[in-house]
Amino acid sequence: MRVLITGGTGFIGSHLTRFLVNKGISVAVLKRPKSNPWRILDVLPSVKIINCDLNLIKRCSPAYHDIRSFRPDVVFHLAWFGVSNLYRNDPAQIDYNLKSSLNLMRLVAEAGCNRWIGLGSQAEYGKYNRPIKEDFATRPTTMYGAVKLCVCLLTQKLCEINGVDFVWLRLFSAYGPADNPNWLIPYVILKLLSKQKPSLTLGEQQWDYIYIDDVVKALWKVSITPSAQGIFNLASGKTYKIRYIVERIRDLIDPSLPLGFGEIPYQSDQIVHLEADITRLTNAISWRPLVDIDEGLKRTVEWFRKNSRRYKQFLQR
Repeated sequence: MRVLITGGTGFIGSHLTRFLVNKGISVAVLKRPKSNPWRILDVLPSVKIINCDLNLIKRCSPAYHDIRSFRPDVVFHLAWFGVSNLYRNDPAQIDYNLKSSLNLMRLVAEAGCNRWIGLGSQAEYGKYNRPIKEDFATRPTTMYGAVKLCVCLLTQKLCEINGVDFVWLRLFSAYGPADNPNWLIPYVILKLLSKQKPSLTLGEQQWDYIYIDDVVKALWKVSITPSAQGIFNLASGKTYKIRYIVERIRDLIDPSLPLGFGEIPYQSDQIVHLEADITRLTNAISWRPLVDIDEGLKRTVEWFRKNSRRYKQFLQR
């Protein structure tokens, strides 16, 4: 099997890249020329690097020819501009993500791709106060969620036209080692490791978090299960209060450290309940989340404790 990964140097992509390389899979990673591949340095010699900014893929002749010659059987499209809250309503989401994703899909179809696996988001659904199923109406409240939904629908149609298997995984909240520091769990860990008080909302939100190892195993199972096609929720199927998660992290680091609950107001479109029904995915593939929140937080804290130097700039803010 030959696999092409976009976003292979990011949080989720790096874990997937390492997992596939360790399985002996032939892996190519589409990488921005200026991105730092520190997350996959250990497996870099075993990976084919294709240097090109995704939004320039249509005009980048070397990358075009590299992808054509690599002839990927499976494509994991994980790259996305503006994932953080800072860009949630940035119109650049359209220019950088929609057009580039469609151009990539056309290119890999020409290169002989048999299976397209795109990483969507719970943001495509909008607000619900009960477990979300894949057939629920999609009512995104942010530009990020709206563009994710557009990419889902349009790549689904392109796959149908080109005879390519289509899989779209709507990821809820993933966490784990090497995560981006602006997300809640790594933010809290890094602040507490540096003896700083994290500023937080009241923490009443009930969210569904899934550990990165379970995410990667689901991606792998989907790639090798031909019958698994269409849209799936990718989550743990369990929810925990944000306050519990934060206090658990604090207790793993130092129970005496203060927490800034209530220092940040809720956003006007704050999602209070975020829970996935994962029945469709567990029925489609031989997979179920195995790492519970306590074990996942323990592993994550341990990794950040050993690697906090990599986040030096974040800690100096």
